[in-house]
Amino acid sequence: MNLPKLSWKYLTAKPLNFVLNTLILSLGIAIVIILLLLSTQAEDKMMKNAKGVDLVIGAKGSPLQLILCNIFHIDFPTGNIDLEEAQKVARNPMVKYAIPLALGDSYKGFRIVGTNHKYAELYQGNIAEGKLWEKPFEVTIGYTAAKHLQLKLGDTFHGAHGIGEDMDQAHEHHDYRVVGILQPNGSVLDNLIFTRIESVWLSHEDHGESSQETEEAHTHEEHEHEHEHNHDHAHDHEHHHAETHAHEHGPTEETVQVSKKNPLGLPQGEGKEITSMLVKFRSPMAAMQMPRYINSQTSMQAASPAIETARLFSLLGIGVDLLQGFAYLMVFIAVLSIFIALYNALKERKYDLAIMRSLGSSKTSLFILIILEGVLITLISAGFALVIAHGVVELIMQIIEGPGAVGITGFTFLVEELYLIGGALLIGIITSLIPAIQAYKTDISEVLAKG
Repeated sequence: MNLPKLSWKYLTAKPLNFVLNTLILSLGIAIVIILLLLSTQAEDKMMKNAKGVDLVIGAKGSPLQLILCNIFHIDFPTGNIDLEEAQKVARNPMVKYAIPLALGDSYKGFRIVGTNHKYAELYQGNIAEGKLWEKPFEVTIGYTAAKHLQLKLGDTFHGAHGIGEDMDQAHEHHDYRVVGILQPNGSVLDNLIFTRIESVWLSHEDHGESSQETEEAHTHEEHEHEHEHNHDHAHDHEHHHAETHAHEHGPTEETVQVSKKNPLGLPQGEGKEITSMLVKFRSPMAAMQMPRYINSQTSMQAASPAIETARLFSLLGIGVDLLQGFAYLMVFIAVLSIFIALYNALKERKYDLAIMRSLGSSKTSLFILIILEGVLITLISAGFALVIAHGVVELIMQIIEGPGAVGITGFTFLVEELYLIGGALLIGIITSLIPAIQAYKTDISEVLAKG
């Protein structure tokens, strides 16, 4: 006697009950898997993006916003900080290295980040084509950004002020030129466009976003260029404008060596600003002293990625817990429904089971027959749940592909899913246990006499 085939025939004899029970259990398990995929991958990505950064230093404001903006690049900057004040912190003996960032512009929603090559090294970014940015207005693009924007080596584009996808205030006087594309590595690098910090400074000078002194220097240079055609400028900001004009015919690089006096490797000048610094400490002791000093003794703010990320997950965890509770409630309802269906089916099939016993089937065979029904329902439900969960996650990620993409995929399978399937099988066995015991205890003579 083929018990699995017979169990399947009994299940499909009432297709409506079978489909309903399977669907409810599938949806419950699928929700649990979806939450598991999203939370696990999101946490892994956040840990990877925050790795190597002990402190983020930026303008006063929300510490969480500071982390979201400068580590994960999913929020707006809190403001700018004075370059010289940032340099003083970077010179501190407790600082192993400091990576400057200049934000504020984007291209079709993808953020343009002014920084140095240390940023790519931090996330182990490797070149797929071309090279890393070197001269002003040269850019190296992350894999996802290059793919979405359909940019290739040699292409040019104009940045726009802000980080929205429909920004129309473009810096039309400055062409960014693509010199490199990074390999995909699953970090925040994939969604960013990288250039020198000087590129960001020069772009913003045309929109009046630099200091008053910079604007005056710019006006003075334009006057000289129009009436005297004299490109020998004395001021630092004027030199940058000359570099911008030269860039149109082949940009030149102003090389500034990293030193103890200038650990950020940036041109000095009064009024220069950056958005933030990513800091790595030399020793754990600095984690206790530096944030307190910066927050109380400077005009800047220090935020710890580890602390703020933990706080973010605690906030998100409330919603995740509610959804998980709803999913487990659905699983419980499905299990109860399966139990009732099997128990009622047993009452209707008592005569059939008695006939099977009279034809030579053992009590154990009847017990296994009922258990198999519960196992088949949960196995089929678990299979559907896997397909639904991974399909939904991948569909969501495809829909938000672009600037909002965070590198989560539906093609990742977790070990926890195996435990979940094992738990589903156990549920199927437990659900069918009482009806199976009833089948095992069936009295043949009594049932046949009543039949």
